[in-house]
Amino acid sequence: MHRLIETLPRLRRGHPWLTDVLLVVLVAVPPVIRPQPGWRPVWVQAVVYAALVLPLLWRRRRPVLVAALVTAAFWAQYLGQVWGQEPGRGAVALAAVLATLTVRGLRRAAAATVICAAGCVLLWIPAWQRDYGGPGARGAWLTPLAVGLLLAGAWVFGEYVRARRAYVAEFERRAALAESERLALARFAVAEERARIAREIHDVLAHSVSVMVLNAEGGRLMRHTDPTVVDRTLGVISATGRDALDELRRLLEVLRTPDADVSSGDPGPGNGGAGAGESLFADLRRLVGRLDTNGTRARLDLRGEPGGLPADLTVQTYRIVQEALTNVVKHAPPNATIHVRVDTGTEGPGRLVRVRVENSAGAGAGAGAVPERPARLHARGHGLTGMRERTALYGGSVDAGPTPDGGYRVTASLRPTEPEPTPATP
Repeated sequence: MHRLIETLPRLRRGHPWLTDVLLVVLVAVPPVIRPQPGWRPVWVQAVVYAALVLPLLWRRRRPVLVAALVTAAFWAQYLGQVWGQEPGRGAVALAAVLATLTVRGLRRAAAATVICAAGCVLLWIPAWQRDYGGPGARGAWLTPLAVGLLLAGAWVFGEYVRARRAYVAEFERRAALAESERLALARFAVAEERARIAREIHDVLAHSVSVMVLNAEGGRLMRHTDPTVVDRTLGVISATGRDALDELRRLLEVLRTPDADVSSGDPGPGNGGAGAGESLFADLRRLVGRLDTNGTRARLDLRGEPGGLPADLTVQTYRIVQEALTNVVKHAPPNATIHVRVDTGTEGPGRLVRVRVENSAGAGAGAGAVPERPARLHARGHGLTGMRERTALYGGSVDAGPTPDGGYRVTASLRPTEPEPTPATP
């Protein structure tokens, strides 16, 4: 029985004509066609009966036309007194088409059908009074009351079915909308995570590989002029490569562990919780030290209070400095001086973390200069975009451009507040 209850709705949705056939069978059975004194011949009864029942098969495609045909057949039944004073199948067929009209929301056609049926019933009342009336007789009013209740019930049933279908359709629409929103948010989260991972990998690889390549080429060019430089250069290359491997390992560990804390697993500084600021200063000294093999090229200026900074903000600050130095390595001359200044401000409302990375234009080649120099590395222009995305997480901004002396300067500011989501970059 339970399986039958589950199967019937699927059959009705897949084969709607089965419902029409079932309705015709219910209206047509039991038959009323038979010889009876005072009734019309059997063939007349059959014609009127067919006019009342068969149009119901097309009630879905032509509901208004079917209602008109059935109403006309009902009037023909009354005018011809086909079954005497018995409304019979005509009232049942009218109830079926009336329910169909209200389900479709065709209220005007339904009202017209009710008015026509009511007019026919009112004209029938005198005959019922004559045949069933008399002192104390109530049969004359039972028939019109029964017809009226039947039509009213059909109208109410049709309105209920229509409201129910509208409710189900709205529920399905909202469910589809919710699912669409869920998928959109999931796609956005995936795109945002991909952009974040791309930023991290870009910063790690672009900086580390650039430093390693340029130091390797510089050491190769200076091996005959100053062999001691080669040892310092190889040390920088080794340290840079080890740091890059450690950062990539931490990043991959976050990707392998879905439940890992993203901020605590980010490569770079700031993973020490309360000591995030001190870790930032230490990592910046090590970062700048890689570019200062002779002790004169790069200068680091750290100001402000390191405490009280969110761990993720220290990561973003470190990455901004790292990317700015990567641009210096790629685009500035080898003898250009670098000045890095990071001011973490003081704890309290309105605190700002300010970053400035500036390089000079570099001196021209002198008489004793090496005739060769490392080849310039090509960039695809994602550095400034990544810096802007990082500062936007903390309500900050980035400004970059050439200096009056021919160098280049990058400045950035971040607010130590909770990061806000920003649109991901594809």
